[in-house]
Amino acid sequence: MADLKTNLLGFVMNSPIIGASGTVGYGVEYEDLADFSRIGGISGKGLTLRGQYGNKGERLWETPSGLINSIGLQNPGVQHFIDVELSEMLELKQKYGTVAIANLGGHSEEEYVEGAAMLSDSAVDIVELNISCPNVKVGGMAYGVKAEAAGEVVRMVRDACKKPLMVKLSPQAENIPEMCKAVEAAGADAISLTNTFQACAIDLEKRKPVFNNIFAGLSGPAVRPIALRMVWQAVGAVNIPVVGLGGIATGRDALEFIMAGATAVQVGAANFANPRAMETIAEEMAAWMDKNGVKTLDEIRGCARSNG
Repeated sequence: MADLKTNLLGFVMNSPIIGASGTVGYGVEYEDLADFSRIGGISGKGLTLRGQYGNKGERLWETPSGLINSIGLQNPGVQHFIDVELSEMLELKQKYGTVAIANLGGHSEEEYVEGAAMLSDSAVDIVELNISCPNVKVGGMAYGVKAEAAGEVVRMVRDACKKPLMVKLSPQAENIPEMCKAVEAAGADAISLTNTFQACAIDLEKRKPVFNNIFAGLSGPAVRPIALRMVWQAVGAVNIPVVGLGGIATGRDALEFIMAGATAVQVGAANFANPRAMETIAEEMAAWMDKNGVKTLDEIRGCARSNG
């Protein structure tokens, strides 16, 4: 029987499958729908220092093989998360072993630092620093494009945060390998990539853009080959764990990222189509491993790099 256990930053997870931020709430919303013993961790809804309502107007728009979202980081704020939602995530961890990851965005370096310091003093397992969200007009995106700006904000957060720090990168980064090296040098313990891709949709009947901000974030199977290329580049650029995400919907998809060298993977848009997607992907991975005589993921992690 295949063993999917995965060590990420010292946490031994049930599997390499992590629920991606913004697609699984804080985990409890899915507890009655999925077998959490198959899930490695949950990255909670993206947080900002102070709570915010998010974007007005249309928020979701389906495309062939994808989903465009313009949620805008709607969230209760860091303190509310620590007081309320985190305890729910920790209950899940106690029951099933799922690692609790807090995803933190910001509108300024000061907000990032203050939020990270608060999370550092909490019981959360890992802080995922979101410098990549492309659907807010201020904040994240500016830091996720240029390696120098990203390195600076990661350095400041690193000084304020004692928790393991995973930095979530943007596909809009000018140079993926350089960006990865910059955040590693600034103190990142791991990297996750990639976030959604900037996209656009037009409503023909209204004769105007679907989204108030015009551009929004594309996710789903359409982006997977590009995300896989970026994960391949990231693994080759750094010596810290890389968590891959972008369009993963099947066990075979996830195994591609593992063979490219990813330590773990995150599943996002697939959860909207199938609330049991994370569990199903883990089962499909195990079935492939059993069929091919692979006992642990370590046997195949990065194997495509030596066979390429």
